[in-house]
Amino acid sequence: MKPTKHIYLFSISIALVLIAGAITYVYYHKTSRSLIAPLLSTTKPLSSPSPTPMAFRELTVPYLRERSYKSELNDLEPAYENSAYKAYVTSYDSDGLQINGLLTQPTGDKPAKGWPAIVFIHGYIPPTQYETQGKPYASYVDYLARNGFVVFKIDLRGHGNSEGEPGGAYYSSDYSIDALNAYNALQNSSFVDPHKIGLWGHSMAGNVTLRAMAGHPEIPAAVIWAGAVYSYTDQQEYGINDASYQPPPNDTQRQQRRKLLFDTYGPFNSDSPFWKQVAPTNYIKDLSGAIQIHHAVDDAVVNIGYSRNLNILLNKTSVPHELHEYATGGHNISGASFNEAMEQTVEFFRKYLT
Repeated sequence: MKPTKHIYLFSISIALVLIAGAITYVYYHKTSRSLIAPLLSTTKPLSSPSPTPMAFRELTVPYLRERSYKSELNDLEPAYENSAYKAYVTSYDSDGLQINGLLTQPTGDKPAKGWPAIVFIHGYIPPTQYETQGKPYASYVDYLARNGFVVFKIDLRGHGNSEGEPGGAYYSSDYSIDALNAYNALQNSSFVDPHKIGLWGHSMAGNVTLRAMAGHPEIPAAVIWAGAVYSYTDQQEYGINDASYQPPPNDTQRQQRRKLLFDTYGPFNSDSPFWKQVAPTNYIKDLSGAIQIHHAVDDAVVNIGYSRNLNILLNKTSVPHELHEYATGGHNISGASFNEAMEQTVEFFRKYLT
């Protein structure tokens, strides 16, 4: 009997050990599965690294298209008047900077939807020498204002009393942003037809104007006088011969950013994915507005080749456009050519803004 009893007790012990082991295995196996199940149920890492943003993306046309522009005119301070219009000094906000400008408003009864308007963008003038009401644009503004347009000649950032640092036209979007915020400020005014606002630009503002149009393709009309730098290959081809240009000191934020830009991407290269997004000519097919170009053959500052090349590119699109050349007039299209160019400008704006 004893051997049988010992065998029986031994068998029971073995059975208990096996049962306890099985229970332990199942418990820990299920517990560990429950802990790692969330990891096994997805192929995504616990934390996905954010994509690195493109350096200097703010220079690109896609950036100009994606961002918003919100501004309003501040108080209108009377400057002068005549029988055709009243002129005011005013300002607006452009990305936190107060930008000043001269605004003209026609006399007489305001049209039901408001007057047509023009954002007037000045060319290069040494920023410290720039004046809101000074030459050389007084006659240009006067001519447009006498023909029934609200004219808003903006003082680009860093010029005159406008806040901010002058960023330059060709390797910064600052001036195009100032122009588009001015455009929005006019849209929000009580005396301008928000659907009848055009752009006028001279010299470096040719680039500013075209980039603004590329950034906001719904702008109905733009006129460019003696403009420069559209495809950027044209800049490499023609250069600019402006004796009045005063380069900023090397320690300015503008120069430091430009150095970093070229260190990052090198000089302009038409095959570079980045530089392709900077040149406005790569986006002109999207424009819904019209463009008029004026240039004097004897312009010694900006070669007329800039305008002719732009016209060739526009010929390949459905964008309504005109190129007017003048035998004389120089960079400002002055003298005998001035009135002819202005008549063409007014006729063009009337066609597309009224």
